[in-house]
Amino acid sequence: MADDDRLARFIRETLRSAEQQLSDAKKAYKNGKRSAEAGLPRDEEGRARIVCRRHAEYRAVSMDEQRRPVCYDAESPDCQGCVEDIRDGTIETW
Repeated sequence: MADDDRLARFIRETLRSAEQQLSDAKKAYKNGKRSAEAGLPRDEEGRARIVCRRHAEYRAVSMDEQRRPVCYDAESPDCQGCVEDIRDGTIETW
């Protein structure tokens, strides 16, 4: 029975690993596609490489469906300006 248990555990772990890899690949594809559509440079995970106005730092961020950084805060004038710059193609990138 020990061999059966080890085989079952191996299969479960391998399947879990494959599911995680697939999930990561889908996320990277989605990030890359949205960043490319916004015309932004991307990191190896497909996240947009921008300079955040609000926090004055380099950031690699995912983009939402409206091509806004997921850290976007509608109440922040800095975030509003960032999104305008992305749409205008004038956002500072790295």
